[in-house]
Amino acid sequence: MRKLNLFLFFNLFSTLLFSQEKEISINSKLKFDKNNYLIKEASINGKNIKYCSFENIIYVGKPVDIAYQSMNVYIPEEYFKNESIGKYNSETAPIFLPNSVGGYMPGKIEKPDLKKDGSPNSILYALSKGYVVVSPALRGRTLTDKEGLYTGKAPAGIVDLKAVVRYLHYNDKDMPGNAEKIISNGTSAGGALSALLGASANSKDYNKYLDEIGAVEGRDDIYAVSSYCPITNLENADIAYEWQFNGINNYSKMIITRNTSSEEFNDRSLKRSIQKGELNKNEIEISNILKPLFSTYLNSLSLKDENGNTLYLDEEGNGSFKNYLSTVLKDSANKAISDGKDLRNEKYLIFENSKVVSADWDKFIKSGDRMKTPPAFDSFNLDSGENNLFGTKIVDNKHFANFYKEKFSEEKADSNIIKLMNPMNYIENPESPKYWRIRHGIIDKDTSLAIPVILSLKLKNIGKKVDFFSPWGQGHGGDYDLEELFDWIDEIVNK
Repeated sequence: MRKLNLFLFFNLFSTLLFSQEKEISINSKLKFDKNNYLIKEASINGKNIKYCSFENIIYVGKPVDIAYQSMNVYIPEEYFKNESIGKYNSETAPIFLPNSVGGYMPGKIEKPDLKKDGSPNSILYALSKGYVVVSPALRGRTLTDKEGLYTGKAPAGIVDLKAVVRYLHYNDKDMPGNAEKIISNGTSAGGALSALLGASANSKDYNKYLDEIGAVEGRDDIYAVSSYCPITNLENADIAYEWQFNGINNYSKMIITRNTSSEEFNDRSLKRSIQKGELNKNEIEISNILKPLFSTYLNSLSLKDENGNTLYLDEEGNGSFKNYLSTVLKDSANKAISDGKDLRNEKYLIFENSKVVSADWDKFIKSGDRMKTPPAFDSFNLDSGENNLFGTKIVDNKHFANFYKEKFSEEKADSNIIKLMNPMNYIENPESPKYWRIRHGIIDKDTSLAIPVILSLKLKNIGKKVDFFSPWGQGHGGDYDLEELFDWIDEIVNK
């Protein structure tokens, strides 16, 4: 018996030792090399900027797809000369972490550059402010390997983003920039990943997937989240969409096709066109079925407004939550007026002394078309981008919405995978960041305004500091207010 116990102990000890050696071996590959960079220059508003560009750094030890599990790190040259930029130096500079994901497609590394209108992109703007910038590539739903297996289905994108953050924490002593002040940023599906990264900080639910790609052991929490128009809470996105747009039967639908002249298959290789039409009888019936389900979901959240009043909806979809969205609309209009816009012709706005005192939500919604046909996200035919996200290594598309019960049980994604993609499931995580900035354009119809409002309110209700706003005239997009974004970041990182 004693020999047997010694044998078991030896095996256990050997296993642990091998595991530690394996971990050390992987981690040694992921050390930041601060001498391997190129000096590059850019110009912003007539000001010349020099920065050190560390390119194509692989951030995991066992990459599935090197092209989409690598990143660039951009560091102001001043930090290698012991100089400062404003309040920041090599030790205190915040780390700006933007992702380029759209439509849950693969996200590519982005570089400091000017946009089409000549203004700086977020990376160049961040460098001009003295930030260290990390631009990662992330896997997305369309990727395949040599065997034809899908390698970027959920939860690949968020797992890769967490691996990047772990890399930054692990190399904090060797890299300029403060890994305790990481601010994530993204738009659309990228905004959803940014929010999910913050909400699920250090959750053990992702460890299995992080281990599979050889992410370094450690933390993946961040300091703050910036999220533009997040396409998130996907299980409930269809019912939210029909609650908002039920009764609006004309649509202006975005049709996305692949540009055959491009060898890549990502968000930039896609062509977009608008298809106008009217919902058919079956689609109207679907909308009528889905709409009341949202009231049940909304009421289950026990949301409160900033004054502590409970927000609810009745069976018809009316109530204090809808009134809250009217207030969001009113605030958006008043900000636009203060910026010089003339909104007196907008029939759904009520004015007193040149100021909007109330807004009619229903009239506002009926003033235009819907964008998507029902179900907007989880298509019966499994042909939406979100269906494609929830596929597996061998199955391209899966259902995921809560309104699907037993009807499509065999075609529905694993419930654990669905959970991993929704920040609402991790909101009360005590390790999630304190600071959040969420933007959703008031005329953005890619998802219901209710979705980011619910996220914002839930965060506020548990004590997070949330800066939420719905800009007037703004559709689906992000990084349109960089000066305001970085003023916000400067304020919170210096608290």
